[in-house]
Amino acid sequence: MFDTIPHWKDGAAFDGASGRWADVTNPATGKVSGRVALASAEDARLVVAAAQAAAGPWAETSLARRTQIVFAFRELLNRRKDELAHLITAEHGKVFSDALGEIARGQEVVEFACGIAHLLKGGHSENVSTGIDVHSKRDPLGVVGIISPFNFPAMVPMWFFPIAVAAGNAVVLKPSEKDPSASIWIARLWQEAGLPDGVFNVLQGDKVAVDALLQSPDVAAISFVGSTPVAQYVYGEASRHGKRVQALGGAKNHMVVLPDADLDLAADAAVNAGYGSAGERCMAISVLVAVDPIGDELVARIAERTRTLQVGDGSPGATGTAAREADMGPLITKAHRDRVAGFIASGEAAGAKLVVDGRVVEPRGAQDGFWLGPTLFDHVSPEMDIYAEEIFGPVLSVVRVASYDEAVALVNANEYGNGTAVFTNDGGAARRFERDVHVGMIGINVPIPVPVAYYSFGGWKRSLLGDTHAHGTEGVHFFTRAKAVTSRWVNPAARPAGGLELGFPKND
Repeated sequence: MFDTIPHWKDGAAFDGASGRWADVTNPATGKVSGRVALASAEDARLVVAAAQAAAGPWAETSLARRTQIVFAFRELLNRRKDELAHLITAEHGKVFSDALGEIARGQEVVEFACGIAHLLKGGHSENVSTGIDVHSKRDPLGVVGIISPFNFPAMVPMWFFPIAVAAGNAVVLKPSEKDPSASIWIARLWQEAGLPDGVFNVLQGDKVAVDALLQSPDVAAISFVGSTPVAQYVYGEASRHGKRVQALGGAKNHMVVLPDADLDLAADAAVNAGYGSAGERCMAISVLVAVDPIGDELVARIAERTRTLQVGDGSPGATGTAAREADMGPLITKAHRDRVAGFIASGEAAGAKLVVDGRVVEPRGAQDGFWLGPTLFDHVSPEMDIYAEEIFGPVLSVVRVASYDEAVALVNANEYGNGTAVFTNDGGAARRFERDVHVGMIGINVPIPVPVAYYSFGGWKRSLLGDTHAHGTEGVHFFTRAKAVTSRWVNPAARPAGGLELGFPKND
């Protein structure tokens, strides 16, 4: 009997009544490590009902008490983050240090939420008209749903739930069924931090669980991160049911290298951003745009670095204490590994130059793991599948262009607008690039421009459906709604004359 990963409601785990389960696999060994419950529509109704019952009392809880609990969660997470990183590595496959990095970036949002009081305060204007005052405030929405992807089982949920909870909402998290254990660990940590039962809930499952959240009349808002086709479905279905939606979709991120750039810095950045977490990042650099005449030299430096990378089991001690940690772990599933390998074959058949072939890899770990090494293509053109599709794997494509203008036109012609970067030592060129590209997040000599928590994360074009980005001020506004209150308190000693007046009210 395998360990089971349950749902969580009212401060307790439960298996649900669907009778459906899915295997959870360790990607580094290829072996099934547990089973996760798959919710029925009735299971979802019970979880949402628990959140609904808790939402009202939690919204009435003082802001001071809410932020104290968020701070307690932060302290517990700091002390016990290694536990969570072990779970992430075992179910996702990313190396342990990368898992810790994911947690650290999520923790930034927890810390941001500890200071949410500043962003929840309203304004006050006295005597805007004779004897009339106006003030504004931000109220929580009620129950909010978070649907998160497999590639960041801790960080992506933490983009949303710290702010949602601190603002006074109850949360239902639907994690990926591929690596679900982190969600239950987080739920138990919230309980230990003192969060009232029912404020944070976990609904495990597949499309049945997703549809139940999208269609529930008691869920006010949905936050989603995933591929663009699924984001389109989530956005459309949730909007059709009257919900507020932020749906962050796919990406094809370009890194432009100008001729004056530090090529060693650029080569290091391309390898780090292209192959970290096996390329399973929405902010991964998958296209490097080399502006003539640096293409040959830059590709040679990237290839030299790529060939030094060690692929293997990223669990601490998996390869012995004397060996250094692997640079890159396996892909999440065998099916996904085979899909990415298929793109490599497609690129080769289309005529791109295969400089480093990740299909030829000697991993450090179990041979049944879902291994694929870092892959480097040169002379890629926009009509090739390896350029046009979001591969979501360790495949870096180099496109060569003749000029800065051609590079910007290539970036802007792409259907996605999530992230991009430029490497240059020319401040004027960097400033011009910042203005010229139609992309939501831009790095200047920074390959993965994920904003810090007090700014907001999100792209343009097909990388974002809805108008609101994640965390930062936009995140606070997403999880609250504004009220403006106009009031008049009559002074009995100077009571104004009454009377009927059917004209539209005007200030005087």
